[in-house]
Amino acid sequence: MQNQYTKIFIDGEWTTGSSEKNIENTNPYNGETLGIIRSANPDDLEKAYQAAASYQPKWEKLAPAEKQNYLFRLIDTIKANKDHIVEWLIKEAGSSKVKAEVELQSAIQIIQESASFPTRMQGTTGASNTEGKENYTYRTAKGVIGVIGPWNFPFHLAMRTIAPALATGNTVVVKPASDTPVTSGLLIADLLQEAGFPDGVIHVVAGRGSEIGDEFVEHPVPKLISFTGSTEVGTHIAQLASKHLKETSLELGGNNVMVVLDDADIEKAAQAAVFGSFLHQGQICLSLNRIIVHDSIYDEFVESFIKIASKLKAGDPSQDDVLIGPIINQGQVEHVEDLVKKTIDQGAKLHTAFKTEGNVIHPVIFSEVTNDMAAAKDEVFGPVASLLRAKSEEEAIQIANDSPYGLSGSVFTKDRYRGIQVARKIQSGMVHVNDMPVNDEPHMPFGGVKQSGIGRFNGEWIMEEFTTTQWVSVQAEDREYPF
Repeated sequence: MQNQYTKIFIDGEWTTGSSEKNIENTNPYNGETLGIIRSANPDDLEKAYQAAASYQPKWEKLAPAEKQNYLFRLIDTIKANKDHIVEWLIKEAGSSKVKAEVELQSAIQIIQESASFPTRMQGTTGASNTEGKENYTYRTAKGVIGVIGPWNFPFHLAMRTIAPALATGNTVVVKPASDTPVTSGLLIADLLQEAGFPDGVIHVVAGRGSEIGDEFVEHPVPKLISFTGSTEVGTHIAQLASKHLKETSLELGGNNVMVVLDDADIEKAAQAAVFGSFLHQGQICLSLNRIIVHDSIYDEFVESFIKIASKLKAGDPSQDDVLIGPIINQGQVEHVEDLVKKTIDQGAKLHTAFKTEGNVIHPVIFSEVTNDMAAAKDEVFGPVASLLRAKSEEEAIQIANDSPYGLSGSVFTKDRYRGIQVARKIQSGMVHVNDMPVNDEPHMPFGGVKQSGIGRFNGEWIMEEFTTTQWVSVQAEDREYPF
């Protein structure tokens, strides 16, 4: 494995980008320069897409068992390089050791699930209304898939597209996030190369959005663009793709809720809420933004939540006992600080010292928050928890749904059936009863509604996204025509 990743990866070769601009890869905790990457330009992008398109038919024709063996070798390679991957997630993405371990295991699980896809690429036979006709359907790869990598869970979320795409016979071109060019792209290419994958299956073009961003989407080669990130960027990608009738898989922003009903176990709900709010310092699309608590247990819940959250240590993510690491960059720090200050001015009660050290923001806890306050209205993407009151179950549901987002949510209650009924009324792609919203299982549908995205990842749902169904009919007996 490489120790320094300073080149892009095209057709099996590590090469210097052709742009005059550089990407400086830095550690978000201490500002250390991890590497300088010469950016890719449109010429590099053209080479990558053409190489991916050229090799794709050969890759698709490989026997299912051959594709599976490549994926199994990838899992072995990841396990053998665990320490290397975890180190990069800590120093590039600001991951705590706990978060890095969780991310690595999630990536392995999605590869394991993807390894089942080559033998699940099944067609059908069907009856016909035309005498003597036989109907068949065949499932084939889309072709080349463009992957725009994220920076928050970079390794897993990039792999969540790459592994299923390859398993279903596609090849991929990856544009990694500029904040995490290694863990959302270059490291993955390195792992695939070490696992023995053919040169043409993956290509990584680290480049600035201003230089290759729009062209990455609009280029005629990719048949689908997969993106995980903000709703604002996702909307722009969807607009560009729609001009070319190009498909997209978009997992976008969330303003996720936990509804704590009047019969909930307060201690267990508070523990789950702390985890859901502060894992990876709240920089997860699934993170809890709003915790809606029934008025009858509100004060007790706030007290319990503060007590549990006060034990979290913020600082250097490479230390074993640190759970709150740095925000990814200074711009995002300023975004969080602005939301916090606005929420204070709007009348929310702050229970913690609003403390920032470099890019590290210590946990922020607000009570007496309403839906129109900044920290509840907008996606925070930082270690900020907002606790809202609800006078009834019905009001809690109304508050939960009063948002343009609908990615993930949760409900806490001792009555499981009641929890399911409330979950069904929450306008969200995923809802978890007696758990927090940060959940992802490789065989279950992952995705949102409203402004939280288009399409579903994982399992049979991502197989549907990344393949095309063709109808073939055979007229087995002579057919008579009316003219």
